Amino acid sequence: MGLFSQKKPEREITADSLSVDHSAGFLAEVWEWMKSVVVALLIVLLIHQYGFHLSTVKGASMQPTIEEGEWLFINKTILLTGGLQRGDVVVVKEPDESDTEHPYLVKRVVAVAGDEVSIRQGKLYVNGEEAKESYTDTLIEDGRFEPYKVEEGRVFVMGDNRHRYASYDSRSFGAVSVKQVEGRAEWIVWPLAKWKNL
Repeated sequence: MGLFSQKKPEREITADSLSVDHSAGFLAEVWEWMKSVVVALLIVLLIHQYGFHLSTVKGASMQPTIEEGEWLFINKTILLTGGLQRGDVVVVKEPDESDTEHPYLVKRVVAVAGDEVSIRQGKLYVNGEEAKESYTDTLIEDGRFEPYKVEEGRVFVMGDNRHRYASYDSRSFGAVSVKQVEGRAEWIVWPLAKWKNL
């Protein structure tokens, strides 16, 4: 034994063993990232399906309140947390399922279950009293509508545009089931200059 003898290491570290350890760490990190991305996507999908989403308006049936091309923030949780009220702006499934061009309609709830709705001399009446409709700019031009009682679990919806043939709504297809309501429009969010609470 010499004066400067060295003890042989128990395990010699080689380049091969380093690369194996490095790739295992890289794969573990990629796997963690993939799990995070999948969880984030699931959360986004759940929020979109059951919570909130954006909807673009097509058509003029909600003028002057909402213009074509504006984006609406839709709250779907309202259907889980409480009922719809008169005055709510809602997105409903098109009652005619064969109409694939416009699968959803944006309308205003004007009567709820138990209400009696009618139209006389261009004015909307709910439970015998003239409805206060500050959101319209004209009388209803589509004539009379005999008294109609809204059934349980349904709402009567109309467009704010009351010009003749401007809105396809409950006057044509009757009250809609609350199950057909996708959510309540809370705000116009685009264009920014038109941002407002509905």
